[in-house]
Amino acid sequence: MTGMPAGQEGVAPAADRAGGGHRSLSLPSRAGIPFHSRTIPGRAEQGATAGGHTEAMAALPRFVVQLHDATTLHFDFRLQAGGVLRSWAVPRGPSLDPAVRRLAVPVEDHTLAAGEFEGVHEGQARGSGAVIIWDEGTADMVRDEPGHVSFVLHGRKLTGGFALTRTGERRWILVKVRDEEARPGSDIVTEQPASVRSGRTWQELRHQPQAGQP
Repeated sequence: MTGMPAGQEGVAPAADRAGGGHRSLSLPSRAGIPFHSRTIPGRAEQGATAGGHTEAMAALPRFVVQLHDATTLHFDFRLQAGGVLRSWAVPRGPSLDPAVRRLAVPVEDHTLAAGEFEGVHEGQARGSGAVIIWDEGTADMVRDEPGHVSFVLHGRKLTGGFALTRTGERRWILVKVRDEEARPGSDIVTEQPASVRSGRTWQELRHQPQAGQP
């Protein structure tokens, strides 16, 4: 990712914003398209049918977190919204500590197929191009309003409530909700650096020969 702001963390407000009852609302996207019906023209069908894993989970709202060694090493946090994955780049990765806030920079929507990728992007100008699926699972939406999304994740590493809140034109903050899944003082990114698919770190993937290579 080019020109991504440096990661920031701090102390979250005393009251998390992800409370409240379950509601089914339409969150306008950056292009004014409802959150639940976003598609990438000509690419949604490709994403929905690419790979058995995506096809099996197509009926469920999905989330995936990919760790990408690009211009800077960063995490891509993706939430399924209809036929696409709405995406944010999170420089320092998610946290299970409710006191920690993570900068999340909105990027373009991606196909569902993009969330299946683990490997090395060949020919990348900066960084190794290595990508691992750091975590994945399903997501239950709790609130979806302009500038604020809260949800419950059911992943291998990330579980419980989380919230994304817009604080600027290209600046959101990702926060863990204070619930029974919270782990104050923890650092899940350091504790569990490997892919949930292959068990490899991005460094191990970078040095492993890819298909078609000697």
